Amino acid sequence: MPPLDHAAAPATALRQIRQLPGPFALPIIGNALQVRLPRIHRDVEGWVRRYGPLMRAWFGRTLVLVVADSEAVSAVLRDRPDGFRRPLSSYTISVEMGGIPGLFLAEGGEWRNQRRMVMAGMAPGAIKAYFPALVTVAQRLQRRWHLAATQGKAIDLDGDLKRYTVDIIAGLAFGTAVNTLESGEDVIQRHLDAILPAVARRSLSMVPYWRYFKLPVDRRLDRDVAALDVAVADLVRQARTRLERDPARRVRPPNLLEAMIAAADEAGSGVDDRAVAGNVLTMLLAGEDTTANTISWMIYLLQSNPHTLAKAREEVRRLAPDAAHFTLAQMDSLDYLGACASEAMRLKPVAPYIPLEALRDTVVGDVAVPAGSMLWCVMRHDSVSDAHFPDAQAFKPERWLAGNAEASDKRAAMPFGAGLRTCPGRYLALLEIKIAMAMLLGSFDIAGVDTPDGGEAQELMGFVMSPIGLTMRLAPPQ
Repeated sequence: MPPLDHAAAPATALRQIRQLPGPFALPIIGNALQVRLPRIHRDVEGWVRRYGPLMRAWFGRTLVLVVADSEAVSAVLRDRPDGFRRPLSSYTISVEMGGIPGLFLAEGGEWRNQRRMVMAGMAPGAIKAYFPALVTVAQRLQRRWHLAATQGKAIDLDGDLKRYTVDIIAGLAFGTAVNTLESGEDVIQRHLDAILPAVARRSLSMVPYWRYFKLPVDRRLDRDVAALDVAVADLVRQARTRLERDPARRVRPPNLLEAMIAAADEAGSGVDDRAVAGNVLTMLLAGEDTTANTISWMIYLLQSNPHTLAKAREEVRRLAPDAAHFTLAQMDSLDYLGACASEAMRLKPVAPYIPLEALRDTVVGDVAVPAGSMLWCVMRHDSVSDAHFPDAQAFKPERWLAGNAEASDKRAAMPFGAGLRTCPGRYLALLEIKIAMAMLLGSFDIAGVDTPDGGEAQELMGFVMSPIGLTMRLAPPQ
């Protein structure tokens, strides 16, 4: 099998993974004692700064190639699904938990079949048709925050923004009105909030103890997964009933779930209701935490940079001042706000690493990678390097604006991945971010964004990378 194009090297120059520099590893447990799961991404980033962008580590008995060079990472990501896949262990954990793998974990022909189905519902045209519903959810959030502002209460950003994204994703995916912002917790959200930490914990566990005995937390997880499966299966049945009663919905499906069912029912689709259910769950899993945490980080970074906050606020109040009358054209015109989102994702990517498994013998950089090798792609290395982004540690949205003279290698930042497996929800996520931020900056002044200890926001690695305990105080606009 030929080497990856980006890094062709003479055969005599190839290094072996074992020969690479890396931290000292103990027998059996490897480097396990040198990383802490809640901040494993930071620990590995620290190794890269010490040992270089191609290094080795031992996760237990598993030898891992850590790849932090952005060109090498991009080439690896673009060699999916044929050359690399999500680790088989991730798929196995999902199946063990009773989950139904969707697009995120599907591979090969199964992935291609599901990709067509999901893209039918996630295309910009489908999202644009759903735009009024997005604005409706943003107005609920506006009312909730207005009440907090008038009562002088601090806002829990994590909780409120997760409700915002759940209401959007559930409405888009299911075609049913979910209103956690005003009516409280949704049953699906409750189970997701229990399942997501377990997915992260098991994926990074060195010993799969749950295969031999189960702790109380594992038994609770079993109950949450079973209840979630029942809830999603019921949603699929309801959608099929609507399609049977009104065949015209198949021609122009009003929501993602019905679009996926219609696509699955086409001859030769290779997709059944099980795959549909899996992708409904994938939408919720991928859409709740990722977008909510990106907005949290963006609010924190803007508040930490008052000049930038003032520019974003001025743009919103000039071009899209009233959340009750938001239009797509207005959202498209908010170039500086979009640049703020890109800069927040560069500095605080919610997916700071991507684990992969090689499906064939290949080459990464000047390193020979046998089939079955494990890779740890570091997504935040070149993207925060002065060699790629001048003054890289600074929050400078201007670097993302068209016509900006500052030379930056924007390809080094890949918040949505790269290649065929680029996140299909990219357009929806960016639109959700713009709508929420335009509502916030147009309707309120930010009086403060606070951390639990009054210092810098700390990063917590769970299912995604999130800020710890951010709260926000609002005031009426001046």
